[in-house]
Amino acid sequence: MEAVRIALLLSLLAFVHWRVSVAQWIPATATFYGGSDASQTMGGACGYGNLYSAGYGVLTTALSTALFNNGGTCGACYQIRCDPSKSPWCKVGKSITVTATNFCPPNYALPSNQGGWCNPPRQHFDMAQPAWEVIGVYRAGIIPVFYQRVRCQRNGGIRFLVAGNPYFELVTISNVGGSGVIRAVWIKGSKTDWMPMSRNWGMNWQSGAYLNGQTLSFRVQTDDWKMVTVYSVAPTNWWFGATYTTGLNF
Repeated sequence: MEAVRIALLLSLLAFVHWRVSVAQWIPATATFYGGSDASQTMGGACGYGNLYSAGYGVLTTALSTALFNNGGTCGACYQIRCDPSKSPWCKVGKSITVTATNFCPPNYALPSNQGGWCNPPRQHFDMAQPAWEVIGVYRAGIIPVFYQRVRCQRNGGIRFLVAGNPYFELVTISNVGGSGVIRAVWIKGSKTDWMPMSRNWGMNWQSGAYLNGQTLSFRVQTDDWKMVTVYSVAPTNWWFGATYTTGLNF
């Protein structure tokens, strides 16, 4: 009798787990851009520039207004799969994880269901072509998908590209693991206390402090409130235009 109860309990737990897993998937649509080599996806509204240097490669996506959050979701990772119940152009059983690196702007000249795929309130992914073709057949052009936000798995540590001038540091932060999305950043020179930075655009964070000739440290907090502190990632002779990498990540 006890064995029966255990079997029933395990079955119930498996059912609950299945229901939760299904509930995590959200319906959306997906198109592709950037060419077969994704060369035209470089740059973008998140400010990452060369996506290889930023750690993201070709497994990237642009987000519609409903998902982009004015750049607040740059760096987020999404697992996406095609919905074969709604399209014959799915590669069944395939899924792909992509990073948000760009914005898909609305096109109000076209109806939302006839070309205006990124018009609000649609949840839409305009994916780099190599990533899209993992889950869909090229001929389709657009496919119905399910997606869920997942943790980002990165190779290596967080990267800090420092631009600007002596009284204005503009720091692009990339290759962020875990949540992938930064909510707050602090900067510290070797002669200063910690100072909050503000988000300029995308994942570019700014400070108006004079920090020349000092080592630079950063404290990064992601949108799940986890925090990583990186001490002296840039040496005293750091320069504008250089990228500094730490061995730490989320």
